[in-house]
Amino acid sequence: MSETLFQLAFLATVPFWALMILAPTWRWTHRIASSPLIVLPTLVVWALAIAPSLGDFAHEMLGPDLAGVKALLARDDVVAAVWAQVIAWDLFIGRWIYLDSRSRGRHPLLMAPVLVLTILLSPIGLPLYFVIRLTRSDKNRLTRGDRGSAVHDVPAGEVVPSVD
Repeated sequence: MSETLFQLAFLATVPFWALMILAPTWRWTHRIASSPLIVLPTLVVWALAIAPSLGDFAHEMLGPDLAGVKALLARDDVVAAVWAQVIAWDLFIGRWIYLDSRSRGRHPLLMAPVLVLTILLSPIGLPLYFVIRLTRSDKNRLTRGDRGSAVHDVPAGEVVPSVD
């Protein structure tokens, strides 16, 4: 059962990752990814995996120490549960990156590799996105007239056309 749940944890996230990476501009992708509930299927896998060891797991998490956590991780059901938790967290981070990058006008071809990296190694994918986020996006490079002034240079009260 633990092996099945271990595999199911990632499979439960594949449709959401596929939408964000392969169909990022489709309006249904945005609607689906906008819900934090996309992590729920993986959290159900977590609950099923941790159920046999929930008492021991909860006891250890209330006062964790290296030896106790190491002993818990020797159990297949706990490993499957921790894997599901990691996968759910990665998806939640990926969801935020997707939504934030779309709102900032980042090009999907730039973001696809970042999202793939977030699936594989979110502790690298997230900081990489933070670096990308610091750079100006195409949406922020809109200019007015011949002056070439950025949108944020527009005098108060003056309307600037939307690019959407």
